[in-house]
Amino acid sequence: MGNSLAQKILKEHLIDGMLQKDNSIGIKIDQTLTQDATGTMAYLQFEQMEVSRVKTELSVSYVDHNTLQTDFRNADDHRYLRSVAAKYGIYFSKPGNGICHQLHLERFAVPGKTLLGSDSHTPTSGGIGMIAIGAGGLDVASAMAGEPFYFKTPQITNIHLKGSLPRLVSAKDVILEVLRRLDVKGAVNKILEYTGPGVKNLSVPERATITNMGTETGATTSIFPSDQITKQFLAAQKREHLWTPLYPDKDAEYDEKLEINLSNIEPLAALPHSPGNVKLIREIEGIPINQVCIGSCTNSSLRDLKVVAQIFKEHKIDDTIDVTISPGSRQVINHLIQSGEMAYLIKAGARILENACGPCIGMGQAPSTNAISLRTFNRNFLGRSGTKSAEIYLVSPETAAVSAINGKITDPRGVNYKIEINMPETFIVDDNMIIPPSDTPEQIEILRGPNIQPLPSFHPLEDTLNGDILLKVGDNITTDHIMPAGAKILPLRSNIPAISEFVFNVIDPNFSHRALEKKGGFIVAGENYGQGSSREHAAIAPKYLGIKAVIAISFARIHSDNLINFGIVPLIFEDPEDYALLQQGETLRIDLDTFESGEVVIYNLTQNKEINTIHNLDSRAIQILQSGGKLPYIKNK
Repeated sequence: MGNSLAQKILKEHLIDGMLQKDNSIGIKIDQTLTQDATGTMAYLQFEQMEVSRVKTELSVSYVDHNTLQTDFRNADDHRYLRSVAAKYGIYFSKPGNGICHQLHLERFAVPGKTLLGSDSHTPTSGGIGMIAIGAGGLDVASAMAGEPFYFKTPQITNIHLKGSLPRLVSAKDVILEVLRRLDVKGAVNKILEYTGPGVKNLSVPERATITNMGTETGATTSIFPSDQITKQFLAAQKREHLWTPLYPDKDAEYDEKLEINLSNIEPLAALPHSPGNVKLIREIEGIPINQVCIGSCTNSSLRDLKVVAQIFKEHKIDDTIDVTISPGSRQVINHLIQSGEMAYLIKAGARILENACGPCIGMGQAPSTNAISLRTFNRNFLGRSGTKSAEIYLVSPETAAVSAINGKITDPRGVNYKIEINMPETFIVDDNMIIPPSDTPEQIEILRGPNIQPLPSFHPLEDTLNGDILLKVGDNITTDHIMPAGAKILPLRSNIPAISEFVFNVIDPNFSHRALEKKGGFIVAGENYGQGSSREHAAIAPKYLGIKAVIAISFARIHSDNLINFGIVPLIFEDPEDYALLQQGETLRIDLDTFESGEVVIYNLTQNKEINTIHNLDSRAIQILQSGGKLPYIKNK
C-alpha cells in the first residue's frame, strides 16, 4: 500500500509515536508563524521557557491583525514583538507589509516542510505542498523552544479533482462546494489531500484559497502536491531553488474519497451565520446588498484583485454600496500599480484599505444596522463583523465585484465583461519591511508597555472539581462567541484580567461577573465546541475566571488542545442525550480519581443524578492537565 503525500511528510518529521489511526504523534516543526493578535501571548510564554534562541529552521512574527493604533496599546505590543524577534532569532514583518498567510506563501513557504502557526488559517501554505497546521500560541511557543507538536494521527481524505473551472467561477467556489458537502465539522481530525488531473488547472494562489478555507471544515490541514505549477510560482518569487517535486504514491490508499468535477462548479455563497450554510448564487440572486468587502487571507492575492480590477474596469460601483479592498501584501499593491489596475479599483469607487486583515477580524468597516454585507472572507460568525444585526455572506471575488456594480447579489456568469488576467512572469520582490533578527541579541532589550501584564499562575489539577454550571450553550459555539475579536477587545490581548471581562459577552454580558462571583465553575456545550480561530485567549481568559471543565458533546481540535494547555478539563458526554440532563445554575461535583482510565462520572448534586463522561486524552495530555497546563508541564520537564 502506497502513501499519501501527507503521510510521506508526516513520516519524515515523526519524532514520537506511530502513524496509526487514533494514535498520538509528535512531529518536528520546521517553521513557525505568529500574528500580533496571538503572538504577544505566545512570546510571553516563550520567554518563560528560558530558551536563548528559537530552535526552528525559520520563525516569523507578522503584524497584520491589530494595526489600528487608537491608543498606545497596539503600538506598544508591536514594539514588544519587534524586540522579542530581534533577540530570539525571529524575522519580523512590520505593520502594513501584508497578511501573514499571503506573505508566508510568497516569501517563506517551502514544499515538504512543516509549519505551525498561531492562527487557524495557517493551512494556507498547504497550497504549496507543506504540512501547515494552526495551533494555540503556547503550542507554537513550545515548537520554537524545540518541542515536538503533538496531535492525533489524522485520517486522510482524498479530494480528487478533474476538469477545469468555468468562466467567472473560482477557487473560492471550490472550497464552498467542499463545505457544502462536509459542513463545519465534517473534517475534524482529518487532512484534506487534493489530487487528480484538475489540480494542474489551479494556480498556487487558487490552491491556497482552498487550503486556507479548508480550516472551516474542521480539518487539521489541507495539502496540494508540489508540481510544475508550484515550481513556476516559486521561480516567479525568485525562490525556485527551494522547490521539490512532491506527490502521493500512485497506489496511495485513503480513508475516504470525494470526487469534484471543477467543470461543474457554480458560483456559491455561505449564508449567515456559518461557512457551512452554503447555497447556489442563482438561488439567492437579486437580494439587495449594502456593503462589499474584498480581501482577507482567503482572497487577497494578486490573481484575485486583478479579477476584481478587470470587472470594475469601465464600470462604477452602485451608489448605494460601500466597497472596501484589503490587499494581501505590498507585492500585490506594487503589481496593481505597475499594471495600471489599481486605477480601475479607484475609479470604480472602491476604498483601498491597509494591507492587513482589517474587517475580516472585525477591525473596522462594521456594516450598518441590519445590513447585508458580501465578503470574500472565510468566516461569517454572528457579530464577527462588529454589527450583530448584520447578515454576512461569503462569496468569491467575482461574485463580490459583479454584485457591487449591480447593487444586489448577482451570478457573475450572467455578465459579458471582457476580462483579461495577465500574471507577471516574475514578481516584484521587496523584503525591506521584513526585519531579520539581530546579530547581537545580547544587546537587545525587551520593551514592554504598561498594558502587558504577567501571565496568570497555573496550579496543579485538583482531585475533585466543585461548582455550578455557569453557562449552557448549543452546537458550533465559536471562539468568537467565547472570546470576541474586534477593535475594542483585541488591544487587550496581552492583559488577561482586562480581556477576561469580555468572555461570552456575545451570549451573556454578565458571564464574567458571575464567574468571578461564583469563583469559577463549569460550561456545558453541544457539538463542535470552540470551532473557528486558534486564539488561546478563548481558553486562558475562562481559566482566569475559574472555569474548571467544559462538558460537551464534541470539541473542535485546536480549542480542545488550548483547554488542555491551560488546565481546563475537556469532558465528552458518553451518551449525547445526557446533554439534556444538565442545566445552567445546577451544582456539580466531578471526582477525577478515575480520570486516567478515560471515564469520569459527573455528580449532578441539584438533581441527585450521575452522568457518565469520557475523554480521549493520551497520557501526555493527562500529565499536562495534572500539572495545571502546558507551561508548568514544560518547566517540570
